[in-house]
Amino acid sequence: MNWEDSPEEAAFRREVRAFIGEHFPADYVPDHDDEHSMEPEDVWGYNWPVDRVSDDPARRDGARKWAKALADKGWITPHWPTEYGGAGLSALLEFVLQEEMMRARVPTVNGIGAFLLGPTLLAHGTDEQKAEHLPRIARGEATWAQGFSEPGAGSDLASLRTRAVRDGDDYVVTGQKVWTSLGQYADWLFVLVRTDPEAPKHKGITFLVLDAKTEGVTVRPITDIRGSAPFAEIFLDEVRVPVANRVGEENKGWYVAMDALSFERAGIGACVKMEQALADLVTYLRSEEGKRFVRADRGALRHEIARRYTEIRVAYNLARYTVSVQAGGGVPGYEASVNQMYGAELLQRLARTGASAFGPFSQLWQRDGAPLHATYAHLRADAVAATFLGGTTEIQRNVIATRGLGLPRK
Repeated sequence: MNWEDSPEEAAFRREVRAFIGEHFPADYVPDHDDEHSMEPEDVWGYNWPVDRVSDDPARRDGARKWAKALADKGWITPHWPTEYGGAGLSALLEFVLQEEMMRARVPTVNGIGAFLLGPTLLAHGTDEQKAEHLPRIARGEATWAQGFSEPGAGSDLASLRTRAVRDGDDYVVTGQKVWTSLGQYADWLFVLVRTDPEAPKHKGITFLVLDAKTEGVTVRPITDIRGSAPFAEIFLDEVRVPVANRVGEENKGWYVAMDALSFERAGIGACVKMEQALADLVTYLRSEEGKRFVRADRGALRHEIARRYTEIRVAYNLARYTVSVQAGGGVPGYEASVNQMYGAELLQRLARTGASAFGPFSQLWQRDGAPLHATYAHLRADAVAATFLGGTTEIQRNVIATRGLGLPRK
């Protein structure tokens, strides 16, 4: 396939580069020591949902200035219609925008709200829901978190037990969600609840949105193996949610959720992040300081690095293929699972290669004095969760087998 830019794409790429150079706040600098999230598309040193509420005035103001600059262009939600604050860009131009932002190492804005919840509302939401929520997402004024996984119902999502009982114009919701990425920083939540406990498990589920400050909602951060808290567990104790906050029909939320998950990104951000991490590793190993720490069998290490480089190029082509499906009017199905699985396993291989490059020095955790500031020691711990974030590799393989290869479920 020929992935060269068309004249339109090349011109837009130049526009994006110029915009970043002119508008990204000079005092909004990366903080490589502060780790908040394990998401592979995050830019190292930044975490916009966290930065926007930081206690550091420079960091907080920088995050908000950057959001406003992007919002003025419609580039927080570039693929959305202009009436809701988007830019009406094609899927290919949105891909170029995201790629250039990642290559410039500047953060994207509004994460899950922009690329997952927003498109879901565009497809299934009422006019009132769109008018209330979409402009605020597009302006960077409200952040969202996804309440799907539960204790005992992560990969088997349809086994969720959070209960919602209709009471007049409200649902009364009781249950628990877990592994909610950045849930402690979210203004709003979208959750799956069981409204018909007698129905088959993939039915009787309803999709709701709710204000995170609603009475009865308790959010508790979860500390990971690195000592940071990139996600949270959420307790819902008789929380009253208006029926008007239901997205789609009652008991048909499973189908809304599956559409929502199909809006996952093509994966270009993860590709660029891994490409940059590998380039930083090679540059460091060639430096005088790097030569002091590198392991003895450099020949084998060179082969490992070459394999990782080749695999990253494969991941890039998978991302380009996925966006080409979108550009052709399709909705990525099993392609998204291929990207998720391949990218997650590649991230783990890259982390192991980078850490093992330093032999026993790969055990150093404190950044000062460690090789490459212990980047790969931290990345190795970070990557442990990659193969179950967003769906385990076992689930992704099932999707690829049944939807992509047409194999029977049994």
